Amino acid sequence: MKFTPLSLDGAFRVEIEKRGDDRGFFARMFCEAEFAQHGLATRWVQVNTSYSVAKGTLRGLHFQRPPSAEAKLVRCLKGAIFDVIVDLRAGSSTYGQHATLQLDEQNRAMVFVPPGFAHGFQTLSGDAELLYFHSASYDPRHEGGLHYADPEIDIAWPLPPVQLSKRDQGFVFLTDLEPIAL
Repeated sequence: MKFTPLSLDGAFRVEIEKRGDDRGFFARMFCEAEFAQHGLATRWVQVNTSYSVAKGTLRGLHFQRPPSAEAKLVRCLKGAIFDVIVDLRAGSSTYGQHATLQLDEQNRAMVFVPPGFAHGFQTLSGDAELLYFHSASYDPRHEGGLHYADPEIDIAWPLPPVQLSKRDQGFVFLTDLEPIAL
């Protein structure tokens, strides 16, 4: 696998290295030793999927606080998404900053999201399906969210948002959020 650091410390674009022939290819999505060499989570306790019907669907920005703070490894299996992560870690030199990347079924890239980050995405195609690996189990008592249109973060979403949940519309702005102490 190929690990490319993103602009936010601890976050990576992870690409598979295909070994193929005329039948197709084989590639690793996860290797404990390779992730550990980069100081990344190597224990996944929950695997989820997300499916969005409409192009422009926006989900996020979601996170969990300690003791349920989680790392995520996210891959788009079908369709295409504009993926966003925001650093919410207390004391981080990149606190409040975001990074974006496109994940799609052609590039098969993944994003490693460290604990203490908010994560969200917008579908660039209809029928988009994602696969998420989580290092901690979901716990509604520790979940939180950051407003997708926070002017301080200034995310340039590529499409007008559609099918945004009431929950996601009601999330707080960065100025009202307590940084995540890990």
